[in-house]
Amino acid sequence: MEILKEMEQITWKHFERIELRVGTIIEVDDFPQARKPTYKLKIDFGELGVKRSSAQKQVANFFSEVLTTGFYLPSGEVVLAQPERLVPNGAKLG
Repeated sequence: MEILKEMEQITWKHFERIELRVGTIIEVDDFPQARKPTYKLKIDFGELGVKRSSAQKQVANFFSEVLTTGFYLPSGEVVLAQPERLVPNGAKLG
């Protein structure tokens, strides 16, 4: 795993162009076509609908509609980012 020594900073104006929303993973399927181990996810975003995601943008005929965020452990495992209490699906991070 590559560790970044210096990160590029963006302005608040740039950050506001990105919408980070909370959703509930409602379905997980194995993804044997992916080069790196990953899963196909279906995520419920409330009024925004159900979207698909994987750890990669597109693999075979599967296209990720949203980015699923998480944190890498030293072992390479990923811990999904989640709010510290329940919020409605589709709620915007602000």
